[in-house]
Amino acid sequence: MNEDKKTVGQLITEGREKAGLSKNQLGELAKVSHTEIARIESGEREIPNPKTLRKISKFIGVNYNDLMYASGLGAQVSPLNPYLIEHYTKLKGEDLKMALDSIESNIKNNEIVITSLKKSVEESKDEEKKEVLLDTIEDLEYQNETNKHILDLLNSQAIKEFRNGK
Repeated sequence: MNEDKKTVGQLITEGREKAGLSKNQLGELAKVSHTEIARIESGEREIPNPKTLRKISKFIGVNYNDLMYASGLGAQVSPLNPYLIEHYTKLKGEDLKMALDSIESNIKNNEIVITSLKKSVEESKDEEKKEVLLDTIEDLEYQNETNKHILDLLNSQAIKEFRNGK
C-alpha cells in the first residue's frame, strides 16, 4: 500500500482541525453523531456511509470525491490517486489520441450539464431538490477539475511522443 495515501479518517481529522471544529461541533453542523465522526477518524469505521461523507465534506474543506476515494468507494483521478495518473502517462499512439478525445468530450459535456443544472437551481423553489442539484454540480465540477489534470498529463505525453517521432 502506498504510504502517502491518507485514510478517510486522516483526511476528515485534518480538515476538521483546519476548520477549527471539534468532533461535537462538526457533528452538529453535519447532522451526524460525534461518535460516528470519532469512529471514522479513528479508523474503526473504515468504509463510512457515502451520505455521511457528503454531509461532513461540506464543513471541513475536503472534497466529497476525495473522501470517497480515500475510503475505497471512488476512483477519482486526483493527486490522491497515483495509479490512475500512472496509467494516463503511459498511453501512446492511438490509445493516447482516443484518451485525449474522450477527456475533451467529457469536459465539454460536463460543462453543458453544469450550465443546465445551475439554471434549474435558479428556477427551483424546492430546497431539497436544490441541494441535490448543487451536490451534482459540485461533483461535475470536481470531475472537470480532475479531467483537466488528466488532459494536461495526456498533452504532455503527446508532446513527448511527437518529439520522439513516435
